[in-house]
Amino acid sequence: MKNLEAVIFDMDGVLFDTERMSCECCFEAAKQLGLTLAEEAVYGGCGRNEASLRRHIMETEEPWYPNGTFPYEKYRERFMALFQERLERELPVKKGVRELLEYLKEKQIKTAIASSTKGPLVRKHLERTGLSGYFQEIVSGDMVEKSKPEPDIYLKACETVGVLPENAMGIEDSFNGIRAVAAAGMTAVMVPDMVQPDEEIRQIYDYCVQDLLEVKELIELLA
Repeated sequence: MKNLEAVIFDMDGVLFDTERMSCECCFEAAKQLGLTLAEEAVYGGCGRNEASLRRHIMETEEPWYPNGTFPYEKYRERFMALFQERLERELPVKKGVRELLEYLKEKQIKTAIASSTKGPLVRKHLERTGLSGYFQEIVSGDMVEKSKPEPDIYLKACETVGVLPENAMGIEDSFNGIRAVAAAGMTAVMVPDMVQPDEEIRQIYDYCVQDLLEVKELIELLA
């Protein structure tokens, strides 16, 4: 990474501690509706956009709800209500976010977001926490056809900031996100949040660190 020109961030679980909140609301929504919801339906959905998430949940829930009978719309409506209520109360910024962004700004390394969350909500979160000015570009899940784990969103992010993927670093917390970064040909850095990497993911990422402060130290070592 002698030619590091850009760092591309996932949002949920990397910049904000919202992945945990989201998963908790998934299980709570299912509980309130009396639904069976497998852990894989929740954790395996991290990093996906809306269309991909729906397919994943319907397929995962097939053993309990055959022939597509899982009431996805009803479940999703309850989840969104719970999640939005939580977000109104709290939007915790992850450890090291501001320090890393200030460092990248000082070093004139480009920054962008590649989040499966819809664009308006990404911008709302950034404005609410005062982080908007740190990012040159935002690529959201509604801007690409194929969701993570496909590389489309990261390739588009590199294109929008004008760098080659091999000169960019992608920071992710989810399995699907790391798969996407690696498939894009970028340096893949995992900062685990809800789930620790398994053997497959350990073979994919380039680096694994505990928080964004360690990402700053990593970049200093690689430069």
